[in-house]
Amino acid sequence: MSSEEVVQMAVHGDDQSFLAAIQMVKIDLYKTALAYLRNEEDALEAVQEVTFRAFKGLRGLKEPGYFKTWIIRIMINYCNDILKKQRRIILNEELLLAEGKAENHSLIEIEDAVQRLDERSREIITLKYFHDLKIKDIALMLGCPEGTVKTWLFKALRSLREKLDEKGGISNV
Repeated sequence: MSSEEVVQMAVHGDDQSFLAAIQMVKIDLYKTALAYLRNEEDALEAVQEVTFRAFKGLRGLKEPGYFKTWIIRIMINYCNDILKKQRRIILNEELLLAEGKAENHSLIEIEDAVQRLDERSREIITLKYFHDLKIKDIALMLGCPEGTVKTWLFKALRSLREKLDEKGGISNV
């Protein structure tokens, strides 16, 4: 049976054929993930996630002959998303430090200061900087205008700076 026939059977719902198709491309998936993520554990996790995504989206595959190309594209997109998220987390921690003028504060001190904020400020900062949500998404989640979220975020950051200044005695804001 050709690989194209195996994929065709998988598209029509045969789980064993899907597993066989994955077996045919698993090394390529792993090598691609490892090339992007440069970490064995992350690469293995990526293979698992992409296998799941491919299983869910298999019915959308129009041409079984392009299965390998299709699933490798899913892997590349997944890896790029992971890398973007990692960069955002690093940038958001740096931004939080810069906006708080807290270069001399440890992450533990920042987390402690965030915990001492009022509930809304803590929620806004957590959603924005730790969950990497956009202002628009936060507004939808909270059911309020984007301008309101921006105001709340500005006040929350100002309050966070004050909490950090109290703790460290730094007042270069």
